[in-house]
Amino acid sequence: MYNFDKVINRESTANIKYDLRAKIFGKDDVLPMWVADMDFETPSFIKDAIINRANHSIYGYSFRTKSYHESIVNWIHKRHNWEIDSRWIVFSPGVVPALNFSTLAYSLEGDGVIVQPPVYFPFFSAVTDNKRVQLNNNLLLDEGRYIIDFDDFEKKAQNASMFFLSSPHNPVGRVWTIEELTRLGEICVRNNVVIISDEIHSDLILPGNNHIPMASISPEIADITITCIAPSKTFNIAGLATSSVIISNSNLREKLEQIINRFHLSGGNLFGAVASEAGYTYGHTWVDELMCYISENFSSLEQALLKSKSKIKLINPEATYLGWLDFRDTGYSDKQIKQELVNNALLGLSPGSTFGIGGEGFQRINLAAPRSVIIDAAARLTNTF
Repeated sequence: MYNFDKVINRESTANIKYDLRAKIFGKDDVLPMWVADMDFETPSFIKDAIINRANHSIYGYSFRTKSYHESIVNWIHKRHNWEIDSRWIVFSPGVVPALNFSTLAYSLEGDGVIVQPPVYFPFFSAVTDNKRVQLNNNLLLDEGRYIIDFDDFEKKAQNASMFFLSSPHNPVGRVWTIEELTRLGEICVRNNVVIISDEIHSDLILPGNNHIPMASISPEIADITITCIAPSKTFNIAGLATSSVIISNSNLREKLEQIINRFHLSGGNLFGAVASEAGYTYGHTWVDELMCYISENFSSLEQALLKSKSKIKLINPEATYLGWLDFRDTGYSDKQIKQELVNNALLGLSPGSTFGIGGEGFQRINLAAPRSVIIDAAARLTNTF
């Protein structure tokens, strides 16, 4: 029904992915497969909703309607089997701002905050920029699959007030099991650690896997969990600056709202609200087809690596459109890997080292692109390494 093979020229549209290549990589001719947005056309149901609202021609102060909130409630129930109350939804202009708002709301300067590197790097700045102490609970790579060091997590929890969870995990692509999430949640309950669960990739689940919202596991875990979601990754509308924070605990919800209101950021974006509601109302088939296409993109890349007997390995993906590539067997340093990618392969990827401890020797690749682009990128990799 939807055409994900269509190649769209994004140059000269003031987008970070393409128009900042020279600044990021030192060259403007690399194939950019780094920043996490998609090269697929925005689905028509979102474009039509925006155009319809834009035709009114007055874009004054607005509020988020009952139908906006109901679309979120219904989406989460249908896709993740989690029943939420619309009153639990707090607006944020993005998930990264929500991470920082949460840090201010639920911890004090000098408090410990647990993160699980290699992980999405804004987790680190949300801790250190706000003068909290970063406590690393490093993920362990066990026979090609990342697992949690629970003994270390339990020790860190005794000295922490907050825990940043990436679920599904960016960049390693794990979908945490109910056993893993329950164990993490119960440790946090025992130690009074507030869980900030970044579930922005929760709709982007590859076939054969199932995302479980942390707050859906038990009332006790829900009572300490702040869940961050957004239509931005799901429908590729990050430029519309709209996300939701779901908090069932009224006391915790009020604390976050106070921080957001302090900075006068609760108003939001008129077109972001329109796009969000359209996506969550009409987007089920589109996302289903998207993830089938992304799964085939992963298969195309993996087959190319295996066929060429490349020393690069793709960590088995369970979610997101972000591949985690292991370059360690190439024998190159991180600096050499980047030089080879940029100068010889003409590829712009995300260096694993930016995701913290355990990211050395890895690169993150964005596979949310037409199949022809994936085939091209795979050839560049296998011809270079």
